Amino acid sequence: MAGLGELESRVMAALWDADGPRTVRAVHTALAAERPLAYTTVLTVLDNLHGKGWVRRERAGRAWVYTPARAREEAGAEMLRDMLDSLGDPRGVLLHFARGMDEGESEFLRRALSRERDGS
Repeated sequence: MAGLGELESRVMAALWDADGPRTVRAVHTALAAERPLAYTTVLTVLDNLHGKGWVRRERAGRAWVYTPARAREEAGAEMLRDMLDSLGDPRGVLLHFARGMDEGESEFLRRALSRERDGS
């Protein structure tokens, strides 16, 4: 995921995939299935993500519980917007991207844009 490091992206995915707030231990357990990580590493990454505004945290007893600050789709759209703005030709990039879409993606986008114009 653009704008995040590899481990930060994995931590965010674990939070987005969760049914609710997760403790550091729960995130650590979810990620440890993929590769061994120190508990303190996960704690540091979550603290950094909190500082960057990617996650919210609340006290639950003695532990912090973490939730994403925005939905996965919203975060992706924000990163895409930032990338488009940084490239200097957002329309050209969007056009090139649209030409590479498969038929199902193109149809979905046409319908979504049509609903937006109709106010649905």
